[in-house]
Amino acid sequence: MSNTPWWRGAVIYQIYPRSFLDANGDGVGDLPGIIERLDYIAALGVDAIWVSPFFKSPMADFGYDIADYRDVDPLFGTLDDFDRLLAKAHALGLKVMIDQVLSHTSSEHDWFQESRQDRSNPKADWYVWVDPREDGTPPNNWMSLFGGVAWQWEPRRQQYYLHNFFAEQPDLNFHNPQVQNATLENVRYWLDRGVDGFRLDAINFCFHDRLLRDNPPKPVEKRVGRGFSPDNPYAYQYHYFNNTQPENLPFLEDLRALLDQYPGAVSLGEISSEDSLATTAEYTTDTRLHMGYSFELLVQDYSAAYIRETVSRLEVAMTEGWPCWAISNHDVERAVTRWGGHPADPRLARMLVAMLCSLRGSICLYQGEELGLGEADVPFEALQDPYGITFWPNFKGRDGCRTPLPWNDDPRAGFTTGTPWLPIPDAHRGVSVATQEKDPASVLSAFRAFLAWRKTQPVLLHGAISFLESAEPVLLFQRTLADEQLLLAFNLSGVSVRHALPAGLWQAVAIPGPDAGMTDGTELVLPAHSVFCGRRIG
Repeated sequence: MSNTPWWRGAVIYQIYPRSFLDANGDGVGDLPGIIERLDYIAALGVDAIWVSPFFKSPMADFGYDIADYRDVDPLFGTLDDFDRLLAKAHALGLKVMIDQVLSHTSSEHDWFQESRQDRSNPKADWYVWVDPREDGTPPNNWMSLFGGVAWQWEPRRQQYYLHNFFAEQPDLNFHNPQVQNATLENVRYWLDRGVDGFRLDAINFCFHDRLLRDNPPKPVEKRVGRGFSPDNPYAYQYHYFNNTQPENLPFLEDLRALLDQYPGAVSLGEISSEDSLATTAEYTTDTRLHMGYSFELLVQDYSAAYIRETVSRLEVAMTEGWPCWAISNHDVERAVTRWGGHPADPRLARMLVAMLCSLRGSICLYQGEELGLGEADVPFEALQDPYGITFWPNFKGRDGCRTPLPWNDDPRAGFTTGTPWLPIPDAHRGVSVATQEKDPASVLSAFRAFLAWRKTQPVLLHGAISFLESAEPVLLFQRTLADEQLLLAFNLSGVSVRHALPAGLWQAVAIPGPDAGMTDGTELVLPAHSVFCGRRIG
């Protein structure tokens, strides 16, 4: 496997800078805070970090609205701080991936400030500007993911501009080759600076339908999806025309050609479409993205049948690319709460890490998963996320998964000497890094032990996967590499179960981390949230 690219089978640790560690006491995490704790991250046994946006931004969407792609927002530090972060991470053997938000900018970006002035300036066609209908209404029925119509009126041009997200995030017009070139040059800037890759935010949103066709309505029973509920009008449509257009494919090929000029540089696309698995397979080929991940495992469904069907569908569809899986990130309720309720069950947390990291592909783990953190219940008066404020109380937004990481059990959890930008729950302080590092049975200890063991198992890093039929709540699959085969069984429930042992002779393998299942030779005996691993010997 010496020629295998570093990212195949890698574990990527997502850092949400605002909530990782605050080094200057202003209550918001920053790049110096990340630098201070890089040794902690390296000791987890991960291969890379993905740092969410730290670029200059008015923070309407907490950095996913970029005003300057080539500079660090003072809230997070300086370019020198980023260079120090990069150097220390590389010295520790960690690769560094950063977010690139290509489909839209901040409304405060210089490009947009020029574009909005009139219809004849040099950047007049850099954003999606459209005349109103005769009655003054928007040109079509497209909706914003964050609620309401996806069009904002600009009096200076007497036109609407498109925003698939917040109104402060105008969509770039990728049908304009100048926009594509400028975007690629921004990517090149960070490659030249030494980053190892990019997580590409909303990468299927770069192009819109040139004909501006209306999206068709979606039946009530199908109004579910990424991070929104049926009370969000975004769920009322099939989003066939405001994203995932065929013109995106040649652009991805240009992006890949750029990355290929930098040996080892990797792209990971975030993909959310009407059929995200099919789009992921289409986008991840030898000439497009290296990896893709979707929101299919960031949903409420936690059945063995759903996980088996989801992963199997992608395996069948993806003939060239490489999958990447995640069960938590900065946009969705934390997995231990989403799938296990309150309070967070450490047995579930240990099992989920083992389950996720046993799938074929690379893995994104979100800060706090190593501690088994549950979703925080942020009161309305403390909410920061405008998405949650708008849809309260039916949907509380994304603040509950973004609260600061607890480093110790002090009132500010060792995160800051100031006032944390979001409140830190008492339950989180009780499972802080300092507390768990003293406990060999903690989720943190189990996390480190499992990742260290996984590195010694080429079959988990590079082997094929095949699912076996199993009765709920047991997820059952095999990993195969050359003449080695592992059987893995996961009890997704909080009660003990028995399940038939698949045909063959299986020798139990002790895996550190999760609670262990066992076999009597004919049946699997799986305590609550446990894992059985067996190696085929006949």
